[in-house]
Amino acid sequence: MDTNAVIDYIGQRLPDSGEKFIDDLTPKISVITRIELIGWFGVSSKQLTNLLLFAANATIYPLEENVIVKAIELRQKYRIKTPDAIIAATSIVHNCTLITNNSADFKAIPEFLFVNPHKLN
Repeated sequence: MDTNAVIDYIGQRLPDSGEKFIDDLTPKISVITRIELIGWFGVSSKQLTNLLLFAANATIYPLEENVIVKAIELRQKYRIKTPDAIIAATSIVHNCTLITNNSADFKAIPEFLFVNPHKLN
């Protein structure tokens, strides 16, 4: 899951179909998503508690060498930001579909799949 999808899910800003879709998953996030979530500037104590709980129940993929190599390749090919390259590389290496509301950052990468939870039927 991308950071924006987690924030929308926890904040109950997803349509019912997107919320149910995520409810039925075991959450998996990149270490970058964890950093972005927990390090969110201006987060309230209630939000932080919910984010910590979410992260505690998620599988968190570390920044392994094969993810680093793939992220470098993605940055070179598609000129995407480093955090997005790491998140995409994590999805590719671990054969996961990325859940994100930010398809613009990932649509140029044909090597993996992503789903927008705001646009599920």
